[in-house]
Amino acid sequence: MTVHHTPLLIVCLAVATTAFAQKAPDVSKLDPAMGVNKKAADNLDWHAVTTWGVEGRILPDQKRLRWFDRLPASAEGKVTSAVWNLSRDSAGMMVRFKTDAEAISVHYKLSKDRLAPPNMPATGASGIDLYARNDQGQWKWVMVTKPTKQEIKEEIIKGLAPGYREYAAYLPLYNGVETLSIGVPKGSKFEKLTPREKPIVFYGTSITHGASASRPGMVHTAILGRRFDMPVVNLGFSGNGRMDKEVGDYLVQLDAAVFVIDCLPNMQPALVTEKCIPLVKQLRAAKPETPIILVEDRRFTNDWITPAKKQFHTDNHAALKAAYDTLIKQGVKNLHYIPGDHLYGDDTEGATDASHASDLGFMRQADIFEPVIRKALGR
Repeated sequence: MTVHHTPLLIVCLAVATTAFAQKAPDVSKLDPAMGVNKKAADNLDWHAVTTWGVEGRILPDQKRLRWFDRLPASAEGKVTSAVWNLSRDSAGMMVRFKTDAEAISVHYKLSKDRLAPPNMPATGASGIDLYARNDQGQWKWVMVTKPTKQEIKEEIIKGLAPGYREYAAYLPLYNGVETLSIGVPKGSKFEKLTPREKPIVFYGTSITHGASASRPGMVHTAILGRRFDMPVVNLGFSGNGRMDKEVGDYLVQLDAAVFVIDCLPNMQPALVTEKCIPLVKQLRAAKPETPIILVEDRRFTNDWITPAKKQFHTDNHAALKAAYDTLIKQGVKNLHYIPGDHLYGDDTEGATDASHASDLGFMRQADIFEPVIRKALGR
């Protein structure tokens, strides 16, 4: 005997459809600006960041063309024009303050109307990324701005739990900043925290610069700054981190806790052989005791299927290792080394475009960098 289940099936589908319809949101009631920060409230107390300073802005006593430039004005015409132009991005800069405000706003103007490159979001390239210390003193993420225009005057977050706590706001990675102020409701306590000294100094490429982090606080340099609770200087220059002596001339002026040289993604084996040893000796002559860390380039996450790229990175690694071995034999002290094979992990998922790190890739890099930096610092 044949049993027909069609009516039962229709009933089940009807019930499921009705249940789904009952749970579906009423899109007519959704905020049309959902996903965009709300306009800052009127009548706030605004605090200009230039009145107390940011970390990651080297040699603050030297003249600048724009206050938030990473390099002083004297670098123009000394470093390459590409490095100079890229140095005007605020990558790695971070401002700290304390407040008991229940809401925090920012007012900032960006130098470029292009809010994001093709391989990363505007939140990373042009956003302000806010962190706070919890009751255990750990840095925890709070919120990021979602820029849609060149001038942003917006409430980052409201409804904050009561308490007087420390905050850190990371500045845009791939844009420059003309002006920046922090806004809190009138009557809120607000304390400006002076930039800390003896930073971890990174000199590198677009990856150090921040491509392709979703937020400024997700670059491995920033992650490591929070883990060590230390200031960081990010001298990543997209496509132009090449161990240049002219950049070294500014590195040697810094009172760094450690130098991390991570330029290989922009170099070839012959250039590594030509430039690595002179740069290390330049640093060591000026800073006899400061630790120096050399970093191999990451491998492309698709190099399992692109043999020419795989061989290129193998040759680059060999050139850096040979330079490192020569320096050790010549008696250079406090020199450390980070291999590059596993910087993005081994599952091909650590990059956005094979070359540049995703947030996952940045976290994995931080995990590999951390023990080497810890050893170099003697911590």
